Amino acid sequence: MAASQSSSAAGNTNIMLAIFEKKTNTVDLYRPLRNYIAFHYSEREAQNLEDDLQTLKQLRSDIERQSDPSLPARRDLFQTYFKALCQVETRFPISPEPDHVNALTFVWFDAFKPKLKASQQNIHLEKGSVLFNLGAVYSQIGLTFDRNTVDGRRQASHAFMAAAGSFAFLRDNASMKISVGSSTTLDLSIECAGMLEKLMLAQAQECVFENTIAKGSTPGVCSKISRQVGLYYEEALSALNGAPLSQHFDKSWIVHVQLKTAIFYAEACYRNGLELHDKEEIAEEIARLRSAVSVLTEAKKNSKGAAAQLLDAISKLEGNINRNLERAIKENDRVYLMRVPSPSSLSALPTFSMVKPMAMNEVLDASKDKMFASLVPDNSAKALSRYTEMVDDIIRTQAEKLQQASELTRVRLKEMELPDSILALEGNYTLPTNLKEDVEAVQISGGPAGLEAELQQLKDLRRVNQELLVQTEELLQKESREDAQFRSQFGTKWTRPQSSTLTKNLLDRLNRFAGNLKQAAESDVRIERSVREHSALMAILDARPIESALPSLARPIMSFDQTEDAIVGSLKQSLRQLETLGAQRAGLEDMLREMKRKDDILPKLMTSTGSYEDLFKKEIAKYDHICEDIAQNIEAQEQLLLQIQAQNDDFSVIFNLEDYKASREKSYKQIEAAIAKFREIKDNINEGLKFYVTLQDAITNVKQQSNDFVMTRNIQCREMIEDVQRQVAGLSFQDNKNTSAFNNNYPSVGNQNQRSNTQTDPRPQTPYYQPSEQPPVPSYGHPPPPYGPSHHQPPPPYQIPPTSTSPYPPPQVHQQPPANHDYGQPGYPGWRGPYYNAHAQQQQPVSGPRPPYTIPSPYPPPHQGGYYKQQ
Repeated sequence: MAASQSSSAAGNTNIMLAIFEKKTNTVDLYRPLRNYIAFHYSEREAQNLEDDLQTLKQLRSDIERQSDPSLPARRDLFQTYFKALCQVETRFPISPEPDHVNALTFVWFDAFKPKLKASQQNIHLEKGSVLFNLGAVYSQIGLTFDRNTVDGRRQASHAFMAAAGSFAFLRDNASMKISVGSSTTLDLSIECAGMLEKLMLAQAQECVFENTIAKGSTPGVCSKISRQVGLYYEEALSALNGAPLSQHFDKSWIVHVQLKTAIFYAEACYRNGLELHDKEEIAEEIARLRSAVSVLTEAKKNSKGAAAQLLDAISKLEGNINRNLERAIKENDRVYLMRVPSPSSLSALPTFSMVKPMAMNEVLDASKDKMFASLVPDNSAKALSRYTEMVDDIIRTQAEKLQQASELTRVRLKEMELPDSILALEGNYTLPTNLKEDVEAVQISGGPAGLEAELQQLKDLRRVNQELLVQTEELLQKESREDAQFRSQFGTKWTRPQSSTLTKNLLDRLNRFAGNLKQAAESDVRIERSVREHSALMAILDARPIESALPSLARPIMSFDQTEDAIVGSLKQSLRQLETLGAQRAGLEDMLREMKRKDDILPKLMTSTGSYEDLFKKEIAKYDHICEDIAQNIEAQEQLLLQIQAQNDDFSVIFNLEDYKASREKSYKQIEAAIAKFREIKDNINEGLKFYVTLQDAITNVKQQSNDFVMTRNIQCREMIEDVQRQVAGLSFQDNKNTSAFNNNYPSVGNQNQRSNTQTDPRPQTPYYQPSEQPPVPSYGHPPPPYGPSHHQPPPPYQIPPTSTSPYPPPQVHQQPPANHDYGQPGYPGWRGPYYNAHAQQQQPVSGPRPPYTIPSPYPPPHQGGYYKQQ
């Protein structure tokens, strides 16, 4: 026993104890273990494990020497060696048996009576002794901290809790195994390990009490913590005075613990008395202080051999208590006149524990240690594999039962439509998932209320296309009228081709576009009529939330016995019980898997000398309890489902559930029909929008060609007027050959292969209208451009006739041969078919609908300028 003292705000009571280490004899682990490996495995395996054997040998040698310069290094040494012993235990059967490692004998001496020793041929004595020494080192570390500071007391408390954890781990995991050996010592017994655990907890709580006093906590808090210190010391004293430890420890141990018990009981009474005085509960204060004085007086009678610091602390505390007692008695006699209760009638003082043993499972976990990892005995591996299969079979069978029970519950509840009917009664009903998702998609897209805006967009697009057509036709008609006027004015001198000859293809295409627009307008009318006719059907989709449009499950209007609430309440309670059983099944399944995870019998297999079958039977039996719980759970569920079935039958009759179901299914079908109709109308509107956007592109293209044509004709017109005027004035310098060439330089629109009749002109002929990527170079002697589509132009999507599935006949549109694609655009077929044939999308994809009526034309309308005014 080592002792240390430091002064604190609590007085001189904090003298504390530490435990000395157990001593041992030298043991050679290297040679017996290596021989075992070489004999049972191979020499090569022994060579491969040479480093592990040397490491183990060095660890044991360091423990024997006790020469570590620091206590933390000593602590780490014991922890490392204990983990190594765990690896040895699972791979080397150490016992007197011939086939085991029988040349090893561990000898350890008692820590409190060094003349006594234990000698055993098993690893349990070695492991238990190492755990004892680990706790002893932790207790010594606790004495090294400066307990005059707050941080020092906190660190000391943690060290004592670690010591308590080490002794508790010794008691729970090694003491019993050591006790069955041939010889043992009391310091490793269950009783001694338990006593040391309580002693270390008492010292840890004492450090907390000192910090509480230093922080100036209230008397009530100080009293609770002080009383818990006394209780821990009281438990340790009880173990010291009882068998088998009563004759094993020195008298000074018992005196020290006895005085500590009395001091902290009196300290608790003293602090509690301060709190009672503040509350003016003088009578109880007097009784508490008298009890404290009595305990201290009795403790001093048996204080022989106690440390002087403890005796001084008792004297100081006793003086404080007597002063407060005298003051309380005077105040009670003069003022309060309360009857003082006897100490035996007082209730126990409240306690507050601030410490607990440190959990050593993680600190001493050897599962990640790689020492001797490659070494597993064949018989142990085979036996372990067989046992694992047995456990897996139990886990699999029980898991299947649990899953089947859960599936049965799900199916039965679905058949009874529970808990949906209960939720419907409470107004918490909902749509099936797929139907709800469809409704949400409709509402996100605008819903039926948004169709009017889209219909208006169709009208706007149709109007824009119509305006483009009119503007283009007026542009060409104006040019034709001007050409006719000049032809009438100049007669035979006006030799250029007539406009009607050159613009035939353009006008034909405009006429076809006009027919398409007419058919499209008819389709739009059918869509608008469909929206009006089905607005009542689709109105349900605008309900938000959609559940508000569903029928509700209501209570009966008339009730004679008022049993509705009772039936609903009992059904709800049964469903809650069923849910509880389901949660229990989930917990049982997790428990099964956790038991399997922790079920490691390899150490037992490697050290077992009996039949494996007996060991298996014993180990498998630990699963019997959980299997019984699973069977009881399933049986309880079956009975509960029968009860729920009967309750649900009563519920269905009283609340007329069948009529509600029929009404609900009718609503579901109505919603489905509304969604189908909405999608049908929406698809046709989208097809219309795509049709108008595509048609506008085509009309815009023709309008641009018409503008280019008119521009070129205007240039020619000016040049020809000047030429005619020179001829009239006798100033013409053109010969007949040039005139002939001029007369033949006007091919008809769409004729791209027409050649000039003049064979002697070597210059290449260039059209008046140049492509957009080339600058226009007008020339009087050059022919006008061929205003038909070129051979390289991709066929437009709106040229393909509608599919045969359309209920409307396709428009009679003359189809141009492949070499001469026109801008023919059949009208979209109307209500139930696409606006144009789907194959057209493969010929010329449309980049996407855009509001064409917001894009200004690059050419001004006829009435906004140009060479000619609108007539």
